[in-house]
Amino acid sequence: MKIAQIAPLAESVPPKLYGGTERIVSYLTEELVALGHDVTLFASGDSVTDARLVACSDVALRLNPNVRDHLPHQVVMLEEIRRRAHEFDVLHFHIDLLHFPLIRDFADRTVTTLHGRLDLPDLKPFYKAFPDIPLVSISNDQRRPMPPVNWSGTVYHGLPADLLPFTAKPKGSYLAFLGRISPEKRPDRAIEIATKIGMPLKIAAKIDNADKAYWETVIEPMVKSHPNVEFVGEINEHQKAAFLGNAGALLFPIDWPEPFGLVMIEAMACGTPVIAFRYGSVPEVIDNGVSGILVDSVTEAAENVERALRMDRKKVRATFEKRFSAERMARDYLDIYRNLPGVRTKAAPLRRANGQDLDLQVVA
Repeated sequence: MKIAQIAPLAESVPPKLYGGTERIVSYLTEELVALGHDVTLFASGDSVTDARLVACSDVALRLNPNVRDHLPHQVVMLEEIRRRAHEFDVLHFHIDLLHFPLIRDFADRTVTTLHGRLDLPDLKPFYKAFPDIPLVSISNDQRRPMPPVNWSGTVYHGLPADLLPFTAKPKGSYLAFLGRISPEKRPDRAIEIATKIGMPLKIAAKIDNADKAYWETVIEPMVKSHPNVEFVGEINEHQKAAFLGNAGALLFPIDWPEPFGLVMIEAMACGTPVIAFRYGSVPEVIDNGVSGILVDSVTEAAENVERALRMDRKKVRATFEKRFSAERMARDYLDIYRNLPGVRTKAAPLRRANGQDLDLQVVA
C-alpha cells in the first residue's frame, strides 16, 4: 500500500527529547516500511526515517527560535498534502483536527488517530460537525466524552521490541517518575509515595512554559525539602533505557483521563513494574498483578511498593511483548486501512488505472 503518515511539526520524528505522539508516528512508520509498504512521512526536516520524507519545516518548530507561531507552518504542510493526496491509498493523520475541512473529498481513505484528551468542552461541537471522518482512539476510555463519531477502531501504542532492553536485575534501588511536570501528572503524589516508605525517587521530566509556575511554586520546593528526591530533568531515549531499567518500579500517579500513557509500556519493556492510579486508560494498559499494580490513593500506592518490587520482571517484559509491540500496532492499523471504504472503492481503481497493483494483503 502507498501510505502517507502526517506528523505534528512541533517535534521531529522521532523527537530529540519529549514527544509521545512523534515517537509513536516514528515507530509506526518504520514498522510499516519493514512490512514492505511504500510509506511517505510528512514531518519536520530534521526527522530520521526509512520512509520517504517530505520536509514540511526545516527543523522541529519547538527547536527553531525564529518560529513564534506554529499555525502558518502547519497550513503550508496541509496544502502540500492536499496537492498530493491522490498519490496515496491511505492518509493517516496525527495532527488533531486542523485538517478536517481539507479532507472532505477523500475522507473515506483517511484515518485520524486522536492522541490527546477528548473531555475538553470546546471539542464536542467540533466533532459533532464532522461525524463522518474516520477516527482511531488509543484507548477505549479515551472515547467516553465524545459525541457519536465514526470510530474505525482502538489501537494501543506499541514499541519496537529491541528499543528498550530487558533489565532482569536493576542496579538502582529507587522509584522512577518519567513524563511532564504538570498538575495532571501529579509528581507531588510521587514524592509523597516515596517519602512515606523512605525510598529514593528520581524524577526525569520536561517542564513546559505553561507549567513553570506549578514547578516553581509546588514541585521545586517539595524536591528541595525532600533529600530522597532527585530531579534529573528531561532525558533522551538512550538515557531512558537506563533510567527505567534500573528502577525498582515506575510511579504513574496521574489525576486525569490519560488517553494512553506511553511511559507505562516503556517501563514494561524494561521489565519494570508500574504502580499506577486507576484513571483513564490505565486499567486497559496494566494487567493488575502481572505488569503492575492499580491503586486509588497515595496510601494504597505506598503500601504496594514492596509487592511491586517483588514482581517477576520477566512476566512484565512478556506482557509487553505480547500486547505492546510496534509490529502488533502496525498490523492493527493495516487492518483499519484495508477496511476504509475508499481504499477499495476509490484507491484500487486509481492504482489499476496507473498500471499499479494495490496490495490489500498482509505483507509477510
